Amino acid sequence: MPQQALQFLNEMDISVWQVRQTQYFPTLEANTLSVPKTCQLLFIAPAIPTDRDAFLFGKVLASMKLIPEQALFLPSESLEYLGEHHLTWCWFSGVAPTELEGVRALSSPLLSEMHTNTQSRRDLWRQICSYDH
Repeated sequence: MPQQALQFLNEMDISVWQVRQTQYFPTLEANTLSVPKTCQLLFIAPAIPTDRDAFLFGKVLASMKLIPEQALFLPSESLEYLGEHHLTWCWFSGVAPTELEGVRALSSPLLSEMHTNTQSRRDLWRQICSYDH
């Protein structure tokens, strides 16, 4: 990516980004992704959660004593590029979980499916509580 584009992203305080149409950047190398030190939870799903899902997501974060600023979304296909991190949690929503050393893993259906599925919310809660022991 040209230096000017990187500078522009930095000026907008964007530290994590992903090129979606890589065909326009043939010389772009697949580098490792770095997450800010403040990020405690990586939310991995096939698509960005909708506004409707944000409320449920916030409730789950609050139960973990986290705030939204401590969480980042990562598309499932980008997990392989994750570099060094200080993560505590990794929540796999609607995708197969992958083990990350030293990270507490959670697995659930898509957030959009959990709104009406009490059992899936209960199962997620049990997973969160299992790490408190």
